[in-house]
Amino acid sequence: MDRFLFLVGTGVARGTVTALFALSLVLIWRAARIVNFAAGAMAVVTAYVAVGVAHATGGWWWGALAGVVAGGLLGWLVERGVMRFATTPLGGVILAIGLVMVLQSALGILVGPQYVPVAPPVSDRPWTVAGVPLGSPYDVLTVAVALGLMLGLRLLFTRTTLGLQLRASAFAPEVSRLLGVRVARMRTVAWVLASAVAALAALLLLPTELGLNPHATDVLFVLAFTVAVVGGLDSPGGALVAGLGVGVLMSLVTGYLGASATPIAVLALLVVVLLVRPQGLVAGVEARRA
Repeated sequence: MDRFLFLVGTGVARGTVTALFALSLVLIWRAARIVNFAAGAMAVVTAYVAVGVAHATGGWWWGALAGVVAGGLLGWLVERGVMRFATTPLGGVILAIGLVMVLQSALGILVGPQYVPVAPPVSDRPWTVAGVPLGSPYDVLTVAVALGLMLGLRLLFTRTTLGLQLRASAFAPEVSRLLGVRVARMRTVAWVLASAVAALAALLLLPTELGLNPHATDVLFVLAFTVAVVGGLDSPGGALVAGLGVGVLMSLVTGYLGASATPIAVLALLVVVLLVRPQGLVAGVEARRA
């Protein structure tokens, strides 16, 4: 029982980060109907900016702020300079995959393949209550930051004029244009938001991994894509639910069956959802609310 509680706590922390990254994929899909396969590579670029600033200033939070700002700027550049020229969904996928190759190759040339250690801003040693390891201060920080950002985005989309324009542009672009909404600008704003969110998710994950290198977020992207599909590519709420579920599933499978069984469990979950409910677990509810 003690081990089960520890694994669940660890899974929740990992799941919220994965859900946050999946949310960035959902934002792009809702805005442009493109799966941003370059999200992982873009997040790595901003992570290098964040780590560089953190080492220069001695403050992790300054690095995180720089990484989020860099993520937003990179999202703006990618949408304006690359993705705007995609005329079909397939064209967008091809451009995104090409961007992955360019960014990872450039990083490999500039910084090399070695791992750069990334220290957490607070202790990552788990608390022990009555002999039961529950979680660490960094796990709590990760969950709090991720959930706080998700709540902020929900308020943005449901309580502000900008959020209303973003939603309208995503679901009815032609009608939105007739009503005076600048759909192209809203698509750019969505890319900026999504890239900044992905950058923060990567920064939260890196201290729990081996460190930072040009391929540090490859696994995170695969898991986030799975979470987005399981929850529903049109459903921000589905990303949170599926992220928590996948995070706990991975933690339990790793703890009881070994790390080698984890990819099989995640793949099995993805296949079952695609067969039973291909639109995602909660996509129907979110679509009715929209």
